[in-house]
Amino acid sequence: MYRSRRSQLIGIAYLAPALVFVLAFTAYPLVQMVWMSFHNWSLITPAKYVGLDNYKRAFADDQFWVSFAFTLKYTAIITPVLIVGGYLLALLTSESSRLRRITRTTVFIPVVIGLGVSSLLWYWLFSADFGLVNKALADLGLISKPVLWLGVDAGRSNLAITASVVWKVIGFGMILFVGAIQAIPREITEASLVDGASYRQRVTRVILPLTLRTVLLVTLVSVIGSLLAFDQFYIMTAGQPQNETATSVFYVYLNSFPYLKLGYGAALSMILALTILVFTVVQLLLTRRSHA
Repeated sequence: MYRSRRSQLIGIAYLAPALVFVLAFTAYPLVQMVWMSFHNWSLITPAKYVGLDNYKRAFADDQFWVSFAFTLKYTAIITPVLIVGGYLLALLTSESSRLRRITRTTVFIPVVIGLGVSSLLWYWLFSADFGLVNKALADLGLISKPVLWLGVDAGRSNLAITASVVWKVIGFGMILFVGAIQAIPREITEASLVDGASYRQRVTRVILPLTLRTVLLVTLVSVIGSLLAFDQFYIMTAGQPQNETATSVFYVYLNSFPYLKLGYGAALSMILALTILVFTVVQLLLTRRSHA
């Protein structure tokens, strides 16, 4: 009895730092955000309770829903690129060899670079006057004059930002997929070879089904990251032209800090949080179904 009690206390002691961290940096800010969403607060004046007024205003705010729709569109475009590209790279580099290990390391290196630093790098690369992208296209004879990639045309801006994010993030999914593929027992792979399965059949009927849970997890992480996109758009386009590249988080930032509408910004944040919660629940349901 004494040993059992002592083991429980030791377990709680080991768990305590994590609990304190979660309470301080997750639970408390979430409760504070919920409280703020029901108040009108600018940091300058005292908070005033307004009930659901901030949410009513959010649902009537056309610019927010334009930004929200743009964020969903960006998420729908970049998520398949990251998942399919990462999985293909994982299939190419999952076997252990010197060349494949070097390739994995090279692809993964941008992941450890900060998103802000990466965005600044690509802002320079797409610069009309000094960027290497225009220089390379001009040397190949594809353009006759510099192209304004960022902040002028929404389509070109999205293309430039998508390229920068894929370069930055695709290695993260690749490493997770490699781990899932390498976790498949060798006996299963050898049995499929004995049965005469082609490489395509092994991928579609053995490897993909056995790594489906990892695919769903990486998809969820990618979707959440895309829905919360801010740094790259803030640095590379600042929402231009005419707020056509303003994401939901960028719009929340504008209302919360430059305009000091903290209560309204909190209400917008709650809407985003509930959207992410919906995607998380769907992922959990799909994972449970695939496991069954």
